[in-house]
Amino acid sequence: MVATNWRAVGAGFITIIVLGLVGAFVGPLAVFGTALGAVIGGFMAGYLAHTGVANGAWNGFLAGTIGSIVVLAALTVLGLVTSVVTLSLGGVFATVGFALAALVLIALGAIPATLGGAIGGMMTREEPTEMGSPSA
Repeated sequence: MVATNWRAVGAGFITIIVLGLVGAFVGPLAVFGTALGAVIGGFMAGYLAHTGVANGAWNGFLAGTIGSIVVLAALTVLGLVTSVVTLSLGGVFATVGFALAALVLIALGAIPATLGGAIGGMMTREEPTEMGSPSA
């Protein structure tokens, strides 16, 4: 059974949010920025969980899914606010349609995060051990 490390999921989530929003607003990073952000955030979640491949993949999946939902919600709200301020009814329909179509992107955002989490889970950290008295 897999264990959820919420601290690791939170760190991956924050990374995905920051890199996802930067990727959305910087033109050259629009395509690769969000997927790369999901891989990096998933890797961070898996690495911080440091409990194996399955747990790393699970924590990366959670970070990727939650992060994708929040980025989608932020961009949808921004689109709706812009459409309402400019009094564009077509913009409102387009934004809602985009949000519904982007639900598929949430699943696609979870896949790279899961892979990154599995890779991060393979990188197990060794905890320092206390040493006894030195032998003479």
